[in-house]
Order: sequence, then C-alpha cells, then structure tokens
Amino acid sequence: MGTADHEAVDLRKGDALIVVDVQNCFLPGGALGVPEGDEVVSPLNRVIERFERKGLPLFFSRDWHPPDHISFSGQGGSWPPHGIRDTEGAAFAPKLLIPPGAAIISKATSRHQEQYSAMEGHDAEGRSLGSLLSDLNVRRIFTGGLATDYCVLSTVLEALGLGFEVYLLADAVRAVNVNPGDGDKALAQMKEKGVHIVTTEALH
Repeated sequence: MGTADHEAVDLRKGDALIVVDVQNCFLPGGALGVPEGDEVVSPLNRVIERFERKGLPLFFSRDWHPPDHISFSGQGGSWPPHGIRDTEGAAFAPKLLIPPGAAIISKATSRHQEQYSAMEGHDAEGRSLGSLLSDLNVRRIFTGGLATDYCVLSTVLEALGLGFEVYLLADAVRAVNVNPGDGDKALAQMKEKGVHIVTTEALH
C-alpha cells in the first residue's frame, strides 16, 4: 500500500470501473484461492456505490471456462480447474454488490483460448469490453479485483495499450504470489508504465 498516491480523485463523466474476477473460486478456500482475496470485497463495494450514484458505467469480469479448458492441469495447463461456467465456483462473491445496470464480461469461454485480461472478454451480446468502453467514450479506467499479478495486471497493461488512463485501487487487489513478491513486482511494473495507484478512499 506504500506505493499508493494520496491525492483525492474526483470521479467524472468518462470514467468506468472494471471489477476483475471477484469469484468464489478465487476467494480463500476456493479452487484457486488468493490469500486474503475476500478482503477486496468491502473496498470494491464502496467504489461500486460511488460509481452507481454518479451514473458511471460498471463492468464485472469473470472467468467462464468450459470444463476442459486449456489452462487446467488435466489439459496440460498451469492451474487447477476453476471458473467453470454455471458452477458455484464461478459465481461472483456473495457479498459483492452488482447493480442491475452493470455489464458482466465473460472471458476464456472457449476451450482452446486463455485470456487473463478483462479487456479480451465479451458481454452476453458478444461485444468486447474494449468496444463497450469506446462506445461509452470512456477515458479513465479504475480497476481492482483478483489477482494483482495475473488478471488485474493483464487488464491494466492492455487498457494502457489501448490508450486509456488507468487507476489501480491498491486496497482492492490481492496477489496470488506463486513466487514470493510477484504482487509487489506487478504493482511496480504498473506504476512504471504510468498507472496511477490510489486507494478507494481517494475517490470522490
């Protein structure tokens, strides 16, 4: 958290919130549980409420894999089965606020396609997150979720590549840390690329 900027950020038209993969399978006790992953829910809910009050767009990404997805260890991948569509593990965290108008973005939905970045996902009508953001004239993206060193990092880097200004919510992310320090390295990489690292309390 020492990397976070402390200046207040006023939310405005052209801002969007992307909540990355806050699903049961990534919470402690889940198939691919992130240590302290459940602790992102409360700060995210605070920001979700602020965005909703201001009428700003909200996006919730999720892994939505087939049962034989290429990323699973049984298929030669790196991870245990997780995020299998239409299962309890793939459901969003029970306490996570998901307003009725929010867009659900599903990613890695085909067996042979791995997608870490939420930007590569699609809504129920098949529209990519990138095109949805463009249609809404979004310029600044605020994001948090799971996990810092994988899907959050990939989402942030792709968003930067697409020309968005990106704000990472430092108190609303947690890392897998497959290798010790992976989360800190991801934060440093994002900051080096020009991401604004703030806390949810800084948003107004």
